[in-house]
Amino acid sequence: MSQTTAKLPTKTPQQVREALLARHEIALLDVREEHVHAQAHPLFAAHFNYARIELDAWTRLPRRDVPIVVMDDGDGGDGVEGLAEAAARRLIALGYTDVALLEGGLAGWRDAGGELFRDVNVPSKSFGELVEERRHTPSLAAEEVQALIDAKADVVIVDARRYDEYQTMSIPGGVSVPGAELVLRIRELAPRPETRVIVNCAGRTRSIIGTQSLVNAGIPNQVAALRNGTIGWLLAGQKLEHGQRRSFRDGHRSHPEHDPQVQAQAARDARSVADRAGVRRTDPATLAIWQAQRGRTLYLFDVRGPDEYRHAHLPGSVSAPGGQLVQETEMFAPVRGARIVLVDSDGARANMTASWLAQMDWEVYVLDGASSAHFSERGERVLPRPAPPAITTVPPATLADWLASPDAPPVLDFAPSRDYVAQHVPGAHFVLRSQLRQALAQIVAAHGGGPIRRIVLTSPDDLMARYAAAELQTLIEAAGHTQLSDTQLFILGGGTQAWVAAKLPLEHGETRLASPRIDRYRRPYEGTDAPREAMQGYLDWEFGLVEQLGRDGTHHFRVL
Repeated sequence: MSQTTAKLPTKTPQQVREALLARHEIALLDVREEHVHAQAHPLFAAHFNYARIELDAWTRLPRRDVPIVVMDDGDGGDGVEGLAEAAARRLIALGYTDVALLEGGLAGWRDAGGELFRDVNVPSKSFGELVEERRHTPSLAAEEVQALIDAKADVVIVDARRYDEYQTMSIPGGVSVPGAELVLRIRELAPRPETRVIVNCAGRTRSIIGTQSLVNAGIPNQVAALRNGTIGWLLAGQKLEHGQRRSFRDGHRSHPEHDPQVQAQAARDARSVADRAGVRRTDPATLAIWQAQRGRTLYLFDVRGPDEYRHAHLPGSVSAPGGQLVQETEMFAPVRGARIVLVDSDGARANMTASWLAQMDWEVYVLDGASSAHFSERGERVLPRPAPPAITTVPPATLADWLASPDAPPVLDFAPSRDYVAQHVPGAHFVLRSQLRQALAQIVAAHGGGPIRRIVLTSPDDLMARYAAAELQTLIEAAGHTQLSDTQLFILGGGTQAWVAAKLPLEHGETRLASPRIDRYRRPYEGTDAPREAMQGYLDWEFGLVEQLGRDGTHHFRVL
């Protein structure tokens, strides 16, 4: 029996639960679109987009014999039949040898009594709520922080989110200090012990973790989280700033890494916290052995900022700024039970990040003894990916000519919906790879009754389009539709980026949606126009996460 027709093995919800409780390695992958995933999923079901399997698998699932369980709705609730099975077969084709389907999918998990969580990055968010409950992390309401600002009090407000999130909206006077940077930078930003430090994020998690990081590290300043972040600020009727550029890197402050005493103190503080959390140590020689070892998943994460990573990093390491690694752990490391090694160049950021991962029950190590010679690679990491199918390409100018002809070909755009809405080739249809069959039927119907001689596929850099082309060819052959009997497939060479670079006309907005915009879940705290009801509902959901953790019972979280 061939690989494409052989019956796939299954694992029951109970078997998955037993693996989690036993701390065995397991990757429970939810291959549905992110919006659908966010409505309901098991706690440790990592979102693993069906469309990106070839792009992400070899990086996010580095061990080819790791136990993988793939899930979808299980009852057709997402409108796509057999998504988990198709994803599983694609993983097998990529060399994974222990791939099974979750018996019954989401419905099977629910029917077996499994707890279901909504939203995204739930392990990290629920852990943050547990930290606040156990440690009573100090916080101030938005009105209290506004009063300090109005009184021109001696206070520093630090925003623990990514810099791009900070630029979208920020607390008046706030400074961007992404989470892993806090312990390393705070003594420079607030050198006087009398200065109060307020930590904020958009909602709750990163402000709780950031505040508790400073408390755990023993800084002398009074520290508090901005209660409920920018959501709480808006619900209090207060104004946010937009487009700010204040950062710990601002020129009016010297960098902590230029002050050996500041760096040494931060490293000592972080190491003390990591030791108390049970973080383990390793060295370059042992790391090299682990990298060659089979039978164990290893993630090597560089927790410094992206610019530092690009300047120089360890071979094989993945850029994962520490604050985001704690916030989105399952996205960086979908194999629960894997071994994680963290590296930095200062002794503070890796230790603080590791202290949180250890409390989240990861086997986590900090790399000690790495010299500048070990940081031998430059630039972005070249991600391991399978060679895409060989499909005939068409240059942007030729496609422009085709589109101007009476026999203009349909253009299928596999970009993320945000990118498609921002700009796309005129006339292009937005298509989700997970719903390609439905989109193709819609596009054929819209084309009229005549034959379709050509179809052109595009994506931002053409790579996603190349992977999707083989799938589309199979669908066309299986459909047996007379309109598609002589259709040739082409790839826009260089993708939409090449079209833009050629300064050809662009179209904007939701002009031709052949698939619904469910590839991304709109966070209730995102942007500047979130409804008050959605923001309050999000906070209410976060407040209930600790109770859900108790019902689920698979997490093994502990709090210092």
